[in-house]
Parts: sequence; C-alpha cells; structure tokens
Amino acid sequence: MTCKQLYGPCDALIHGATAEEMMANSQKHAMEIVAKGDKVHIDAMEAMKKQHMSMTPEAVKQWMEKFQKDFAAWPEDK
Repeated sequence: MTCKQLYGPCDALIHGATAEEMMANSQKHAMEIVAKGDKVHIDAMEAMKKQHMSMTPEAVKQWMEKFQKDFAAWPEDK
C-alpha cells in the first residue's frame, strides 16, 4: 500500500504482513519524513491527530475494524 492509501500525502510504498504491522510501518515512515521537516507530512499528521482526538473510543474501534477488513481485502503484495 502507499502512504496515500493509508491517509498520508505521498506515494511511498509501505509494507506489512498484518494490519497492525502496516500501521506501525506507516507511522515509522511518517515520523522519519517529519523528522526531515517535510511540511506536507507534518500537516497530514496534525490533521490525523486532530481527527483521532475528536473520535469516541467506539468510533476508533470501528475505524480499526474497517481498516483491518480493508487490509485483508487488499492484494497480496500489500
């Protein structure tokens, strides 16, 4: 999957064997790019943080369940 497919701003490929690993690798990618001062990624991370903070625990759970289903349906080369 790409950073964009994981709600990020770029086309970098991100790999993971599980939904959880994919999320961890996506976060690692974002943190590495943000550490280099990439404003587009910084802005995307801030927007995601604001969105997450406004979600109820049930909404977060539903989002995670949807992400896991979407990940499971993604082609094998994830």
